Amino acid sequence: MSSRQRMLAALNCQTPEKAPCSFMLFNGLKAGSRDYLDFIQRQLDLGLDAFVQIPPRPPVVVNDTYNLHGLPVSYAPTVSIREWKETSQPYPLLVKDYHTPAGILRAKVNQDPEWRWGDHVPFLDDYLVGRSRKFIVDGPADLPALRYLLVPPTLEEVSGFHSESAPVLEFARQHDLLVAGGWGVGADLIGWVYGLQRLLYAIFDQPDFVAELLELIAIWNRSRMEVILRAGIDLFIKRAWYENCDYFTPRHFRRFIKPILETDAALAHSYGAKFGYLITSSCMPLLDDIREAGVDVLIGVDPAQWDLELTRQKLAGRVCLWGGVNGHLTVEMGMPDDVRKEVRKALETFSSTGGFILSPVDNVRELTPNARANVSALIAEWKELTGQK
Repeated sequence: MSSRQRMLAALNCQTPEKAPCSFMLFNGLKAGSRDYLDFIQRQLDLGLDAFVQIPPRPPVVVNDTYNLHGLPVSYAPTVSIREWKETSQPYPLLVKDYHTPAGILRAKVNQDPEWRWGDHVPFLDDYLVGRSRKFIVDGPADLPALRYLLVPPTLEEVSGFHSESAPVLEFARQHDLLVAGGWGVGADLIGWVYGLQRLLYAIFDQPDFVAELLELIAIWNRSRMEVILRAGIDLFIKRAWYENCDYFTPRHFRRFIKPILETDAALAHSYGAKFGYLITSSCMPLLDDIREAGVDVLIGVDPAQWDLELTRQKLAGRVCLWGGVNGHLTVEMGMPDDVRKEVRKALETFSSTGGFILSPVDNVRELTPNARANVSALIAEWKELTGQK
């Protein structure tokens, strides 16, 4: 079987001749690569079942939507922006106004010593979550203005996406590699525009507002999904690190998240693509709902966060599972024997049931000498246990 055939077999919950090993994220390797195709080739040289993602993400990305991989994000042409800096304690205060036909949205952010954006405030970025003194959305009255910031991709952006993706798709065809697209987003975006702590209260105090905000995001997300799905991908990936039980009880997940998830999965399936859900923690009580929503692959099965045996019982043979090894504690910080032990346990638990892809969860961010040794140990143990020479 080719690499793509192995990956598709796993995504179909079948048992290929060997369980694939494909790193869901590998920023440590990417950072030292010349470009995106060099990053894919380096994975192939290691013997991994690399997948190609469109739009391709180069080794270094600096833009206002850094944490949202995928198509560019642009505002309606009627939006204008003003930024300035104010003296404040304990840190200088960065202020950004988005002027829209429906009103002004204002962000205020602490410029602490770890702020990486200079005097600029990005739109969608994780650095906003812990440093914002004011998020751009305060409540229902701000949603009409937010719609002007979340508009479908322009014709120029779609054309650019196809041009940028063409050489990557050709590379995938030449090497018969799986093609993934994304990322989609849902509740994670709330952390950037409203704040995750406030979300906890709003779920109980303003449920109709939360539902309206999530639906606004979902409609925008699907306009971007369709552009990528029309390119003929094998797998669409939606990021959902915060659509978990840290923020949503199982009852609230079923009310707010599950209906959107069902529609997103159905949209992917209508284009002949599989639907992947990237969630790495605090989701064990949600496994039945995730399966019922039509998710094809659960990306991020972390042995430090998940009950592997219970996950196997609930999902094996029905939802593909991607993970099995902890990326930070084991691969970056552990010893080779720790890595080999987790690889063995993951393969023993999942590989015989069909539908498993081995990977560190969720990332190997740094290739220190220790991490390099552990990556080598992971690949060597996988090859030995799957009968590869």
